[in-house]
Amino acid sequence: MTNDKQTSLKPFFSLILSANIPKLALAIGLIGSLVTTLVGLTIPLLTREMVDGFSVDALNPVLIAIIIGVFILQAVTDGISTYALVYTGQKIVASLRERMWFKLLRLPVHFYDKQTSGETVSRVVNDTGIVKNLISQHFPQFISGIITIIGAVTILLVMDWRMTLLMLISVPITVLFMIPLGRRMAKISRGLQDETAKFTGSVQQTLSEIRLMKASNAEEAEQDKGLTGINSLFSYGLREGRIFALIAPLMYLVVMAVIVVIIGYGGIRVAEGTMTTGSLVAFLLYLFQIVFPITSFTMFFTQLQKAKGATERIISILDVTEEPGQEGEDMDIANQPVHVRDVSFGYSEEEPVLKDVTFDVEPGTMVAFAGPSGGGKTTMFGLLERFYEPTSGGIFIGNTPVKDLSIASWRKQIGYVSQDSPMMAGTIRENLCYGMEDEKIDDERLWEVARMAYAEQFIKSFPKGLDTEVGERGVKLSGGQKQRIAIARAFLRDPKLLMMDEATASLDSQSEAIVQQALTRLMEGRTTFVIAHRLSTIVNADKIMFIEKGRITGMGSHKELVQSHALYREFAEQQLT
Repeated sequence: MTNDKQTSLKPFFSLILSANIPKLALAIGLIGSLVTTLVGLTIPLLTREMVDGFSVDALNPVLIAIIIGVFILQAVTDGISTYALVYTGQKIVASLRERMWFKLLRLPVHFYDKQTSGETVSRVVNDTGIVKNLISQHFPQFISGIITIIGAVTILLVMDWRMTLLMLISVPITVLFMIPLGRRMAKISRGLQDETAKFTGSVQQTLSEIRLMKASNAEEAEQDKGLTGINSLFSYGLREGRIFALIAPLMYLVVMAVIVVIIGYGGIRVAEGTMTTGSLVAFLLYLFQIVFPITSFTMFFTQLQKAKGATERIISILDVTEEPGQEGEDMDIANQPVHVRDVSFGYSEEEPVLKDVTFDVEPGTMVAFAGPSGGGKTTMFGLLERFYEPTSGGIFIGNTPVKDLSIASWRKQIGYVSQDSPMMAGTIRENLCYGMEDEKIDDERLWEVARMAYAEQFIKSFPKGLDTEVGERGVKLSGGQKQRIAIARAFLRDPKLLMMDEATASLDSQSEAIVQQALTRLMEGRTTFVIAHRLSTIVNADKIMFIEKGRITGMGSHKELVQSHALYREFAEQQLT
């Protein structure tokens, strides 16, 4: 158990220390907390003096002024300390969220193949929030509680060691019950975190595909799925509540028993004259100062267990290897041939998707990938885009391995027009300039690329023109409109290499004709890769590669493949006659 705690706490402290800790605010918060605690320890002693010398005629104005001053000082230092520590916690969690956000943006695509976006969002928001609560709330209470207990017990031993020892008998009894309850609470809390992340992921996925859900009449199914998650969270919440329901009455029982014993024993001492009434009142006040921190310790250790679990999840993301990004060579790839040599790839070792793929593409030519679904066409695009790296073999631009180029430089020179034309929530202008915000692009240039993509007319029909909001994932635009904006975005980037993944597959015939014209204009003079299920869009390609089960089984022009490749000929007969 000890080893487990050590290995769990070390990553937590390492993570916190690696964050951007505002040292001045932390120092002010801790010093303020210390001052507040020490000032608080003087209040029972001052109260004793006031009670022992109490009479209406003999009120000591100086003593009353000191007590009022102490209360004001304690309130002010407590306020400053609390704000400084909250600032420290917020700053640390902001630093962690910043690191995680920057990390998530730079992680390779295969990370997101395995992780749901909802769970990842939960790590950034919920798990860092747990760490923040520990630092800004529970940790200061823990530190001031320890100081209070040590100070109060020391003063009580000096005042009356017999009564202090009598009071301290309750400590081992409390600890005996609290340790197993704390361990149980830690286990429940971690389960609750996992279930919260899972539920967040499920809700986000359902809401992001709300149209699919409604079109499929899947409300009942999603309702049942959501209810399962809600009930699971409810169950964990009840289990957590049962622990609290045990802790609170237990602490109350122990505290009340100690108070009754102290009052009884102290009353006897006062009656005997061996203790003053003021000393008994001071003793009881110190007892309360000891009791409150002990009850907060339970919450601290519970929160610490939660934070340990959250830390493990945060670190598991921060430890994932990023894409190289800016590392590597910057190279102009214009007028360079593309060579793919013996490339193999699989999303897992057991299931290879591409096997020993080899081909050459001359600059300025159009190359098309055709073949049955699941053959590896989209995967080949993923490798060319460098979303994934080949398991074996390599891709070259000229004589230079693509992996030696910086990913930023490589992708900057590629234009990608996909079937679903993904868009970000925002305006048409923001979507056209997406990824190019550092460059100053004037409206004249935007209208020029819109005109080239046959998008100018419909954009001008909107009252706000380029500042028209497209909605989440572009829902306010038609499929053809989204495609033309995607093509305009590609024109704006002026790519050296163009990739089109079935760019007209989901369009009606009128939209397809317009988009096809825009694509033809975009392809002029550029090396172009095309994925097409409909052969009518690629019959004029310079080279067609037919991919089946991860292998290229045919290569040549449309006319050559019709003559030499049986399955391609079958595809052509079905679609073109």
